[in-house]
Amino acid sequence: MQRWSAFQQLVLARLRQFYREPEAVFWVYIFPLLLAIGLGIAFANRKPEAARVDVVRSGYAEALAEQLRGGGLVVEVHDLEDCRRRYITGKTALYVAFNGGNAEFGIDLTRSESQAARYQVEAIIRKWRAPEALATAERTETEPGNRYIDFLIPGLIGLNLMGGGMWGIGFVIVDMRVRKLLKRLLATPMHRGDFLLALFSGRMVMLAPEMLFLMLVGRFGFGVPFRGSILVVALIVLVGALAFSGIGLLAASRTEKTETISGLMQLIMLPMWLLSGVFFSSKKFPDVVQPFIQALPLTQINDALREVMLEGKSLAEVWWRLVILAAYAIVCYLVALRIFRWR
Repeated sequence: MQRWSAFQQLVLARLRQFYREPEAVFWVYIFPLLLAIGLGIAFANRKPEAARVDVVRSGYAEALAEQLRGGGLVVEVHDLEDCRRRYITGKTALYVAFNGGNAEFGIDLTRSESQAARYQVEAIIRKWRAPEALATAERTETEPGNRYIDFLIPGLIGLNLMGGGMWGIGFVIVDMRVRKLLKRLLATPMHRGDFLLALFSGRMVMLAPEMLFLMLVGRFGFGVPFRGSILVVALIVLVGALAFSGIGLLAASRTEKTETISGLMQLIMLPMWLLSGVFFSSKKFPDVVQPFIQALPLTQINDALREVMLEGKSLAEVWWRLVILAAYAIVCYLVALRIFRWR
């Protein structure tokens, strides 16, 4: 009987130890629940989205566009080069040129949504025009830019920026506070601002090889295109890293336990893991939550990187995203400086 009493106390001690660790409780119970809810909303059962199709500008373009819209498609009319650019960057499922008797489809045969859209468009044209009057052809489009790996690499860069800023700044500061290192540094002639600046500078130095490795793997390992300026990409990475470093600094400014900072960072990062379009498009979430999603810094980083890398946009077209990221960095840094606890 005494043995089982000891066994019971050991089990209770282990359970108490577990429930006193907020990060363990979070990962075991809360994280799977939130993940299931987030993915359930993103991929909830609903009608398939209407395929987006571009029509090449011609004498029959507007008439064909009206027929396709009547068939339930989302249609725009553009010049041939604009149609190709929009298709290659994944904005449409297909583009079609029609001269009244011949229909040429711009299509990548490896994309299932393109094949489905092509059959739908062809059926609408045949119903609209006499079937015997229609001849079809394919213009194969295989240029990189619309594959899943092209979408994924910018998301992984953004995810790395978030994790590095939060753990490389926030967790490190709290760990130093727990080990009384901040108190010892405070006794030296060190300027407090220099200490925080040194943390930021160290993070920026470590950032360069991290980002370079990911970009090289994406470019030479998988052929991910870099259609925009590499300097603009570097600027997005720099401002994004400063934004998350500022958030990490703010989270750690008054936190006294490593368990607390771990749970706090998970609370901050989890919505961005789910909502900011790292592994799938943030547009899958309902319109009602889109303003909140667009206000997240990781959303701005991911969208800016994809627009520059895959679509070739310039700094003048993504500057407002950088302003949002810079605002996060400046506001978080100033607030953290004011409330920072050294002891």
